[in-house]
Amino acid sequence: MAHIIVVGNEKGGSGKSTTCMHVATALARMGHRVGALDLDLRQKSFGRYVENRRAFLAKAGLDLPGPDYRDLPEVDPATLAPGENPFDQRLTAAVAAMDPVMDFILIDCPGSHTRLSQIAHSLADTLITPLNDSFVDFDLLARIDPDTGKVRGPSIYAEMVWGARQLRAQAGLKPIDWIVLRNRLGAQQMHNKKKVGSALEELSRRIGFRVAPGFSERVIFRELFPRGLTLLDLKDTGVEQLNLSNVAARQELRDLIAALRLPGVQVAF
Repeated sequence: MAHIIVVGNEKGGSGKSTTCMHVATALARMGHRVGALDLDLRQKSFGRYVENRRAFLAKAGLDLPGPDYRDLPEVDPATLAPGENPFDQRLTAAVAAMDPVMDFILIDCPGSHTRLSQIAHSLADTLITPLNDSFVDFDLLARIDPDTGKVRGPSIYAEMVWGARQLRAQAGLKPIDWIVLRNRLGAQQMHNKKKVGSALEELSRRIGFRVAPGFSERVIFRELFPRGLTLLDLKDTGVEQLNLSNVAARQELRDLIAALRLPGVQVAF
């Protein structure tokens, strides 16, 4: 059975698609078979990223490893059981088709609460939640007392993950390994960064997730998207010498893959 990695956060702009593409491509370049789905049926940023990659590689005459991206299959309404949600069947069919032939299935969720996102979270063996390093994003996980800075309790997204965990437990599946990824860590605002970090550590003990460093804010990520490339592809596309920022970004990706503790994965790039 494939190991399912879900990247979710009910807020846009947290770096989900960048995280998806880099994790998927890193695994593919290490020799793993990686399937990919994008559940944001309107914007499809992850899907567009893969499409850009296919177009660029075809034009450049390159053959580089990457995820096997597929759209959700359509379903015949006549095949639905009474009261069955068509989105449930579409996602189930997509995962079932990939499961026997993939080592990993990477699913990108929309930055909003949807039926597809709910179902995907209940399928997750590993859940990655990219989070911009601010209390604006932290509010999705928990409510903070403005005077003391203490965590009052879980918020909307954390409650949704809790529901997914309950569904998995009822089905006899292993618990979700939940990793909250601190993206866009800046060199400035050290005091605020420390406060966010302390709040995350407190919350992680209360509701059960691991905290890992993600990607810093770098121009390179915005430049890679139109060609569908990742940090790992630069030398294969003619970049002989990486600058210090790119080298640091590669190390961030290496640290992220190691922090995920995925089965059968030895970081080798």
